[in-house]
Amino acid sequence: MNAFFHAIAFFTRIPVPWLQPSEVAWKKSVNWYPAVGVVIGLLLWGVHQAGLYLFSPWLAAVLTLVVWVYITGGLHLDGWMDLADGLGSSRPKEQVLAIMKDSRVGAMGVLAAFLLLLIKAGGVSELAHPGWGMLLLFVPAAARTHVLLSIRLWPYLSADKGIGKGISEGLSPMSIIISYVLLLVAGWFLGGSHVIAAILISLVIALGFSRSVASKLGGLNGDCYGAVIESSEAVMLLVLAGSWWS
Repeated sequence: MNAFFHAIAFFTRIPVPWLQPSEVAWKKSVNWYPAVGVVIGLLLWGVHQAGLYLFSPWLAAVLTLVVWVYITGGLHLDGWMDLADGLGSSRPKEQVLAIMKDSRVGAMGVLAAFLLLLIKAGGVSELAHPGWGMLLLFVPAAARTHVLLSIRLWPYLSADKGIGKGISEGLSPMSIIISYVLLLVAGWFLGGSHVIAAILISLVIALGFSRSVASKLGGLNGDCYGAVIESSEAVMLLVLAGSWWS
């Protein structure tokens, strides 16, 4: 369980006082990313339901998004902005990577974050229909399952010494298979074809997104993984909120 605690401590602001620092557990923590997504999803579901009880669907969605960003520490959002700044510069690969490492956020990063948060807030607001709130469970869980494939299928940027370096060493192919089986089975029983479609569509886009970025940079790094998670969550919400399900 120490690997799970490492994943919780890395991905969220949830206090984990019983965490025992270990490099081995840190590398194995990647297998628990989907489980952390479930924890985040449960929290967001509770916040969203409380918000709907007190406020309008739109305000409930905004408050849910505020908690979403806070509980994750804006970690993945930072990666999304860094990647947007780098790729948006239209510079050679070496300069793109240098821009991504810069702690300052540029105009492209700010714009990308604003548009992404707007999509996510709008998507959550559409989940105000009776019984739809539980679909929030699958959004962070699916995104953190998709990123396992990005970690597994594309090399980590060798010149990058970020916090994402080394996690692929502890990733088990069986854990990816188990995660998808559990995700799809739970999705079918709790949301039917609605959720299955969102999972599969976001998976295809996550793989295409990872492939496109890796082809430009020669691999992926922590910022890219964060961008995969953020974009997958946005796609999941767009599909779940689609009017064709009404």
